[in-house]
Amino acid sequence: MLRHEFQPGRLVAGCFLAAAGLVYAGDAGGLWDTPWFAMIPIVVGGLFLAAATAAVAHGIRKARKPRSKDASRSADGPAADRPKAPAATEDPASPEDKAPTTGSGAA
Repeated sequence: MLRHEFQPGRLVAGCFLAAAGLVYAGDAGGLWDTPWFAMIPIVVGGLFLAAATAAVAHGIRKARKPRSKDASRSADGPAADRPKAPAATEDPASPEDKAPTTGSGAA
């Protein structure tokens, strides 16, 4: 599974939009009567809270990010600063690898 950054603003928006869907589903199912304009405060309020949550989360991430003197460097650093993988050797590691392979003989 691919890992991704947690985005609480999207979580809040999804919860409010799911709540709006449940309100309409309850109305459609005959459980209660919902006027058409009842969704406006739910959706707009949810989007407002989602934006505020995303702004707070962005501020926290920005404050926790390590600051470097060079603004062009990424959080992981440039590729030149990373350790290089060991070079592969040309000679095989075991005697079995040196044994010649034989063909099937069928042409």
